[in-house]
Amino acid sequence: MRDLTRYFYKLLVSKGVSKEIAEYLNVIIGVVVLLIVVFALDRVIRKVLLNLFRKYASKSRNTFDDYLVKNKTFDYLSHIIPLSISIWVIPQLFIAFPIAESYLEILFDILVISLTIWIVRSILRTFRDFLKSLASFKDKPIDSYVQVFMIIVWAIGSIFLFSSITGKSIWTFLTALGAMSAVILLIFKDTILGFVASIQVAVNDTVRIGDWITMDKYGADGDVIEINLSSVKVQNFDKTITTIPTYHLTSESFRNWRGMMDSGGRRIKRAILIKASSIKFLSDTDVNKLKKIALIEDYITELQAIIKDHNTKNQANKEFLINGRNLSNMGVFRQYVESYLKNHPYINNEMTIMSRQLAPTAHGTPLEIYAFSNDKEWKNYEKIVADIFDHLLSAIPYFNLAVFELDFPRKN
Repeated sequence: MRDLTRYFYKLLVSKGVSKEIAEYLNVIIGVVVLLIVVFALDRVIRKVLLNLFRKYASKSRNTFDDYLVKNKTFDYLSHIIPLSISIWVIPQLFIAFPIAESYLEILFDILVISLTIWIVRSILRTFRDFLKSLASFKDKPIDSYVQVFMIIVWAIGSIFLFSSITGKSIWTFLTALGAMSAVILLIFKDTILGFVASIQVAVNDTVRIGDWITMDKYGADGDVIEINLSSVKVQNFDKTITTIPTYHLTSESFRNWRGMMDSGGRRIKRAILIKASSIKFLSDTDVNKLKKIALIEDYITELQAIIKDHNTKNQANKEFLINGRNLSNMGVFRQYVESYLKNHPYINNEMTIMSRQLAPTAHGTPLEIYAFSNDKEWKNYEKIVADIFDHLLSAIPYFNLAVFELDFPRKN
């Protein structure tokens, strides 16, 4: 190589070309030849190695090597041999041209550093994809950690690049970075906060990928589809995407529905407003009518005997219903609601079932139904709730109760 370059140089000078032009032409020809040889060698080596790696990955039972192929790790590794040969050839080829040699060495140093960064990046992505394929890591914020490692790799790579380009020591840049630490912290504030938040989220297990979360401040109401260094992506139920800064999940309040999804049922908590003026004691005639309702027949019979015994012992004057103990239509209806829920096929009987009367309001007396459906899927849940309240609203008139409704005055 060395003799070849010298031969071309002497040949050009002997033909009357000036030494400076001959030197430039020799460098240009040498660079072109070098690039052609390196490019051709790279194509051949890349094709051979890729075929070998792909055949091995297809036969291997392990999926890790498949992700290596997917993330082009072997593509980048195949560039190492041509670059290594080039670095060895440059001093031999351009020994008579020290300036060109120095520039080419800088260029190939930059290529080596860049290639190293891309190899590390592809390996990190491979680990990310492989870990996400494992059940134990599917809901973990792997992207956050990969991004942090990539920031570190890029920072180290940038220092080496600047050192190679400027020819100054690495320690010079590290010293400058130390002096600029305050500025760096300010620039990467969100990144640092996001990284710390990602660790807290993972350690405390507050949010996982796939969790249903609600955060009213950001209009988020849906499933977490991605947790990375800077943000958490939530796919809302209307299929829109909401992006929340990761550190806000540790500094602000949000609702995670995972507990409900992992439990035996989804809560039903809804009230019917009963018109207060329709609530009354039941006469014997009313009680006998209500005894025909199968779900509360035994309850009324048992309670009726207890009440009669109590009133007899206390000699209550039953000419007025207010005297002694009495059944009320509201109380009987509450018992009917609980019996109905306990016998409902889609209500979990192992969890709380309750109908309770809340404090009276200007809009009637609320009768709250509290129970848990055993089907937690949203669409099915809404259908179950609708069916229950359709039935209860239809049953109210049988107890001589009325649902409260605002009565707006009509315009003449």
